[in-house]
Amino acid sequence: MSSSNIGWNFDNSYLTLSKMMASKLSPVPVKDPKIILYNQQLARELGLDVSSVSKENLALMFSGNMIPSTTTPWAEAYAGHQFGHFVMLGDGRAIVLGEHITLDKKRFDIQFKGSGITPYSRNGDGRAALGPMLREYIISEAIHHLHIPTTRSLAVVSTGQNVMRETLLPGAILTRVAASHIRVGTFEFVAAQKNINLLQELIMYCIHRHYPELKGEKIPALQLFRKVMNRHIDLIVHYMRIGFIHGVLNTDNVAISGESIDYGPCAFMDSYDPKTKFSSIDHQGRYAYGNQANIAKWNMARFAETLIPMIDVNTDKAVEILETEIETFSKIYHQKSLAMMRGKLGIEGDNEEDNLLIEELLLWMNNNQADYTNTFRALMNKKFNTQYQNKEFEVWYKIFEARKPNVLKMRQFNPVFIPRNHKVEESLEAAHTNNLEPLQTLLKVLEDPYKEDEQHASYLEPDPKKDKTYKTFCGT
Repeated sequence: MSSSNIGWNFDNSYLTLSKMMASKLSPVPVKDPKIILYNQQLARELGLDVSSVSKENLALMFSGNMIPSTTTPWAEAYAGHQFGHFVMLGDGRAIVLGEHITLDKKRFDIQFKGSGITPYSRNGDGRAALGPMLREYIISEAIHHLHIPTTRSLAVVSTGQNVMRETLLPGAILTRVAASHIRVGTFEFVAAQKNINLLQELIMYCIHRHYPELKGEKIPALQLFRKVMNRHIDLIVHYMRIGFIHGVLNTDNVAISGESIDYGPCAFMDSYDPKTKFSSIDHQGRYAYGNQANIAKWNMARFAETLIPMIDVNTDKAVEILETEIETFSKIYHQKSLAMMRGKLGIEGDNEEDNLLIEELLLWMNNNQADYTNTFRALMNKKFNTQYQNKEFEVWYKIFEARKPNVLKMRQFNPVFIPRNHKVEESLEAAHTNNLEPLQTLLKVLEDPYKEDEQHASYLEPDPKKDKTYKTFCGT
């Protein structure tokens, strides 16, 4: 069976845009590809059938060594603000195999990450190490099962070649599935060209692909901005709901589709602290847990700047219109965040005391180093260990109970299982010794994160080594 007849149905609309938006090229072949993970559930959703394909050929397909004849792969150009600094970027180690159309007419980018040097590699090797690719697989699938819009992972293939980072590491390629890879950084790239026609082309392409309901709007760029901003707010509210720190919310990692994208130095918070950060390079806490909404607003301001020429012929008027839009961010975020926290607490209505109730709980959690996920689990189950047996919490809990919390509602908002950082690390360490059992078990646990399961009690608890400072890395 060839790689072209496993169910691929490619229609590469992105290549109809200006040639400067992408470079056509194939992945650089690898030495000895082997399948490490293959996402059967996602494959079925995509309408793919590899039942007659050998493991050897499957590895060839998902390493990029065997390209279907029905597609023309490409790497995308984009820019971005990284830690506040503008940089011209692009897919330096990723190549889009093509846009796959499912039987129900949904369009997905199929991208190989770690597939070799491209015109945008900027002296990089274009490759990826096994650990970060397995991490992205774990986290992106966890985020999906937590009911949050996200890119997903279809496969991880080892390459049979090492990559040099701080040390020699085994190389790998991840197959990422996304609604598209168009980012705020894509718009920044186009804005830097000062080409109004190209900007108009990109705006209409995004509307056609992601927001067809906006067709025919009087000022499509303004309506597009509103849609993207609201989806970005929704995404950050989800991050706050589950205690997730993305770790690198640069504008090149803000997808126009509203999906969560790029899982490098990300991690989940154990003890509640808004200053929590894990990235080894985020020295100032720019992307800390409690700062994610501020950064999201900043990112939307950068997006707005790219759209100025398409809002009004009078630049001053266009700027005024967009500034007004950006100023609504905080109000919308507050409303959605408050609704989310009410959901986590299972409280109904619009009580003006709710803000205080929420703030007092979070303050208590912070002061007492209470686990974020497990505190809400304790409230749902009404089971409290000795940590909660203190006067401050008991006073708060009495007020909370008087609100008659809806436990069924709480269970929709509060996960039981998250990818605990030490469990992720344990599974990655085992995978490097060719033991995939811990990783497979972790993935299985994360498939149903809202369900109580005492069988996997060890996955409920934070890292017992409280004194250990957990760090994550970009993997580049």
